[in-house]
Amino acid sequence: MPEITRLSDCSDWIELDFVERQRTPEFAMRLGIQMHVAGLSLSNTISILERLGVERSRTAVHNWVQKADLQPEGGASPNQVALDETVIRINDQQYWLYAAIDPETNTFLHIRLFSTYTTGLTEIFLSELREKHDVETAVFLVDDAQWLQTALDRHGLDCRYERHGNRNAVERLFREIKRRTSSFSNTFSHVEPTTAESWLQALAVWWNRCQS
Repeated sequence: MPEITRLSDCSDWIELDFVERQRTPEFAMRLGIQMHVAGLSLSNTISILERLGVERSRTAVHNWVQKADLQPEGGASPNQVALDETVIRINDQQYWLYAAIDPETNTFLHIRLFSTYTTGLTEIFLSELREKHDVETAVFLVDDAQWLQTALDRHGLDCRYERHGNRNAVERLFREIKRRTSSFSNTFSHVEPTTAESWLQALAVWWNRCQS
């Protein structure tokens, strides 16, 4: 069917190296992963797959997303980095989602989920970011969160306070994340924080692909 080929081509960026047994057609696995990280609930995702003649459980689709281990690509050299964090709820507990955004391309550079926010955790985030991207000469745009500014100073990175302007890029993407997670509020119920983080990182990869 031409429709299936077209949908499969749109998701060919998803690697399936984790597959051990070929029980499901690759196009269906890629499509299932793509639909779920794009915001469809597991129930709606398997309903669409059923229309294409592929019957799989909610658990199967959930496991595909987790095993794919999607991460934003490295190798960027941004002029500016919008850095911020926001609260994500998992099982009625608060966690902090850290994100670094390239405001010029409107893409995620790095994203992590932590149980709290501290200067030390911010430094871990920055260390990981520096391993993935060339940000040594970038200007980091932050709000008035002292732990962000202190961590940047300790890493010798250029920091500029900015309430609006290019720093709004990270606020817009945080709103998009919350819009997608709120559309199926049970996504982060009865899951481990690592599971939620994996889904959020996969969402970041999907978002970046949409911007290219």
